[in-house]
Amino acid sequence: MRKPRHLRKVLRSTATAVAAAASLVLLPLAAAPAQAAPSAIASGMTWTVLAKGDGTVRVGADASTDAYNGDTAATATLPLLCLRVNGSAVPSGITPDFYAGWSRGTVAATPPVLGRTLTSRAVADALCAQYYGPEWRMAEFHDGRYGSALEYSGGWSFWAYGYVPDGTRFWTAIDDQPANPWN
Repeated sequence: MRKPRHLRKVLRSTATAVAAAASLVLLPLAAAPAQAAPSAIASGMTWTVLAKGDGTVRVGADASTDAYNGDTAATATLPLLCLRVNGSAVPSGITPDFYAGWSRGTVAATPPVLGRTLTSRAVADALCAQYYGPEWRMAEFHDGRYGSALEYSGGWSFWAYGYVPDGTRFWTAIDDQPANPWN
């Protein structure tokens, strides 16, 4: 049986109206630009000079340091804190503890480095080796040691021989948190 012409016209116009309504509902979704991902700019943890002694320096976290997420965008250019562990004995006048251990070595700072060029710990270690020699690597949050035989690892700061400039922030690694420029 054939549908009357009028019914076919109504059905066609109804289908067209439904399609038009559906496209109007979907149009804002299709026309809207894709949502950008949240900012993916990595941040790295930085330390500074906390104290100085006779040929020694205490480097570590201050109120600006974020050891859990990083405190400085990887778009910043800062020196890299480097360390050479050579088994140096604790100098007199320093009593290492969990929060201010002894590094058993010497620190130095590189010239300023763009954080996003630090794409891995290996790259950072290589920069330290490039400037100071093969025994040097990037300093790490847990490099401070304490205990009667320096058998324990602490955190937040450490003492070392060497010189690094006051009033400067340094890229410093942390192995157990995503707070490095490469994370």
